[in-house]
Amino acid sequence: MTDPQAPTPTPGPAPHPTVSLLERLAEKLGGRATVTAVYGEPVTAEGVTVVPVARVAFGLGGGTGHSVEGTRTNDGGGGGGGVEARPLGYIEIRDGVSTYKPIRDPWAMAAPVAGGLLLGAALPKLLRALRRHR
Repeated sequence: MTDPQAPTPTPGPAPHPTVSLLERLAEKLGGRATVTAVYGEPVTAEGVTVVPVARVAFGLGGGTGHSVEGTRTNDGGGGGGGVEARPLGYIEIRDGVSTYKPIRDPWAMAAPVAGGLLLGAALPKLLRALRRHR
C-alpha cells in the first residue's frame, strides 16, 4: 500500500535525442547479438550437418552537450556505430564426429608476399641512392 503523504517523485529531465537514439540502437543490436549471429543456422544434407562460424562485432559511440561560460545550453550531440561480420569457417558434423574447417582468406596471405617482393625490389635501389649521396 502506498503512503498518500509520500511525495511523488518528479521525473528527471528528458534525455537528449542523441542519447535516446543510441540507447535504442544498442538495445536493438544487442538483441540481435545471439549465438546464431556467430554460429549460423545448421544446414543438413546427405547426412552431413554444417554449422557456419563467424566473428560478429558492433560498437556505438556518441557525445552530447555544450556549455557557455559554465551554463549548459542543451545544444550539441552526435553519434555513430558500426557492425562487422566476418566468416571464419564452419563446423562439419559427419557420422557423429565434428570437425572445424577454417575458411582461408587468400588476400591475407597475398599481402605479406607482395610486401616482401616490393621491399626486395626497392631495397637495392634505395641503398644505391643512399651510397651516392655520401
